[in-house]
Amino acid sequence: MGLFAWFVTGFIAAAIATRITGNRQYGCLAKVVVGVIGGLIGGALASAATGEGIDGFSIRTVLIAAVGATIFLAVLNAIATGRARRQS
Repeated sequence: MGLFAWFVTGFIAAAIATRITGNRQYGCLAKVVVGVIGGLIGGALASAATGEGIDGFSIRTVLIAAVGATIFLAVLNAIATGRARRQS
């Protein structure tokens, strides 16, 4: 998958993940980064579960990346919540 396809997939996946998690604190570039990291996480999980990872731009790829981005955002939210509790 080309670099532009990763950016598009990352942005779409992060947009879906922010809707699911309710975390809207990130800007456009950060969403792309979260989505690409989510794609890596989702691809690794899909590869471990089914033997197939992310191979091209498709609905399946976007959904796998969205699952990974949702997991990544949930972890970031848990870390931020833990820090906020310790500071107060």
